[in-house]
Amino acid sequence: MPDISLRLADLADKPTTGRLWLMFRHDLSELEGDLPDADGSFPDAWLHLAFSEPDRAPYLLTSGDRPVGFAFVRGLLGPTRVMNSFFVVRGARRAGTGMRAAQGVVARHPGPWEIAFQDANAGAVRFWRRVATEIAGDAWTEERRPVPNRPDLAPDVWISFSTTAGPCDARPVDDGT
Repeated sequence: MPDISLRLADLADKPTTGRLWLMFRHDLSELEGDLPDADGSFPDAWLHLAFSEPDRAPYLLTSGDRPVGFAFVRGLLGPTRVMNSFFVVRGARRAGTGMRAAQGVVARHPGPWEIAFQDANAGAVRFWRRVATEIAGDAWTEERRPVPNRPDLAPDVWISFSTTAGPCDARPVDDGT
């Protein structure tokens, strides 16, 4: 796979990110039992918030000129950053793409972090525990929290760790500069 680039997305990237969002929500529908809306879409409020709220940042992950994923961060104006949504297309998985992207996003926003995922998503369980270990060593915690407004779902798993400003030991993702 060619070099991977991670960059802050702008409004011109929103349609592309929206198509990736559909793939992301499709993947999660297996875990949550959600069906698409009548028009074939999935709820996309988080997509719109990522591009409109000052407390949030959307990132686009590309391989050459092809989009391969995204990361949405929230909590930029608060004490803790949250990886709100994270997705890598299946064709780019298991090649280090996701790890490099996650490390690149976290490195751009030093401080306390929280990342949620579902126990039923075995790939995410392995991936996010590995990310936390790569970034924070053994200085991370894990807890289960109820999903707000979704008592029908199993609690989410939340990983917490903190980073500091300065050089990052993680291999950075080329940001195109």
